[in-house]
Amino acid sequence: MRISQRSWTVDFYDFRRDLRCPDSDLLDAYGDVHDWARRNGARQGTPFLVAPDGRADPRINLFFRVGPVVARRPRTLRRYAFSLVVWLEFLEACGQQWDEAAAEDFEAFKYWRMTDDRNAGRVRPPSFDADRAGLNAFYTWASQRYGVANPVTPRNVEPTVAGWGEPGRRRDPVRPAGSPRRQVKWMLRSAFEQWRDVGLRGYGFDGRRLKGWRGFNEDRDVAFVDGLYGTGLRLTEWASVLDVELPSVHGEGRFPKAWLAAACVKGGREGREYRVPRRVLQGVASYMDPLEGSRAEAVARAQRCGRYERLTFVTLVVGDDRAGRSVYVLTESGRRAVALDVLDPEERLQLFRRTEKGLEPLAVWLGNDGMPKRAHGWEKTFQRANARVRRQWAVAHGGEGGHCPLWARPHMARHSFALRWFTILSAVWNQRLEGFTDAEVRDLREQFGDVWFQLATLLGHSSPEVTRDWYLEPFTGLQLDYLFSLLDDEEQQAVEVLLRAVAAGSGRVMSPLDGSDREGGGVW
Repeated sequence: MRISQRSWTVDFYDFRRDLRCPDSDLLDAYGDVHDWARRNGARQGTPFLVAPDGRADPRINLFFRVGPVVARRPRTLRRYAFSLVVWLEFLEACGQQWDEAAAEDFEAFKYWRMTDDRNAGRVRPPSFDADRAGLNAFYTWASQRYGVANPVTPRNVEPTVAGWGEPGRRRDPVRPAGSPRRQVKWMLRSAFEQWRDVGLRGYGFDGRRLKGWRGFNEDRDVAFVDGLYGTGLRLTEWASVLDVELPSVHGEGRFPKAWLAAACVKGGREGREYRVPRRVLQGVASYMDPLEGSRAEAVARAQRCGRYERLTFVTLVVGDDRAGRSVYVLTESGRRAVALDVLDPEERLQLFRRTEKGLEPLAVWLGNDGMPKRAHGWEKTFQRANARVRRQWAVAHGGEGGHCPLWARPHMARHSFALRWFTILSAVWNQRLEGFTDAEVRDLREQFGDVWFQLATLLGHSSPEVTRDWYLEPFTGLQLDYLFSLLDDEEQQAVEVLLRAVAAGSGRVMSPLDGSDREGGGVW
């Protein structure tokens, strides 16, 4: 796959691709190209850039093979590669070489990228801040290895404006003013379901399905976005789940437990437990149904054309131990157990099992070609859904709808998950503290943590401060009654049931009796 940015291009190593061409022997002289690339430090998904003249600058590409970013996740490498391509194309237009760029060039790049009205593709501060981080990482490495000056390094550091930031901290002048805090947005369930139905299920804003709607892979896309909204997982985390890691749809409770592998967690320190709502599991099960699900159709198409058999790099799974969170793979020395915690998102794309009909991926989410779908591919799904929503919004308003207020990004599902559970946990926490003094409340928080600690656990954050400062800071001053009103009827009923259960077990709060309890003297 080649993605072009004007005259510079960026490609990504794909060791699953068959490079053999029946009509040409051009590569025969190079032997095993994949093995050659591995010996040079390339891995699955490693980027490499090609200049406008068709040649590759080995100094640039070495950054992605031996630099400190090698340990970063593939998603980060992709972002850095695209940022570098945009920067190099800008320098090309200015007649400047990357190893001679100065701070003035970077300031001009910042102006063009964010402000210049001649640039139709201007970006917001958070996007440019990602560019800045990637370029700074590249030039920091290049300055140490080749003695190249870093144009991203600020020439002076301005003191922090009084009242903003931590004492003693100084502001980086090349960092855009709007970048320190993420643009956090939430979607109520009603808004999310409307966006999903219009964007992915072919409905109009009148609630009717459009004529001629084909719904290709509708069950897959709906199950995926429902999973993001229901589990609170990050895009890469949910996109990397294997079928052997999903809990049974018939498991106990409304929120069966699942395990997120350490190699898929942001930061990769250790795995963690998360919960999957039963209705999410039901949607995934429908998508994976061997008779009616679109996943089985994609696998069958790939098997019929021999696509899996032509793969040059496959890890064959011959068994699994779900309780031990491991799979058994076939190696040259025989069968070997591999912990799921050590398999990163790229390695998971290579896991296949052999069935009566041929090879089949263990990855849950597959593309139209039957191949495991990479996480960044879901960004396009959201983009297409947003485009459909905009079109239907215009149709509903006679072509004069103006700006459509309904749209979604993948991470908004995680933000919305955080808001819902903040409301639920706050309600439960307040109920548990009924009748306690302020001193007793402080003691309880010191011993058992508070809402933020519990919410950080649900989101997989290493610190409650991250949850509070980055996800829900605008809501900390609002009253619980207002937050509770943001939930839909079904969620409110679930919270009320939970509160009654907490009240019944606390011994401090009286609950109303129903008819069945009058003689038995039970509470609730």
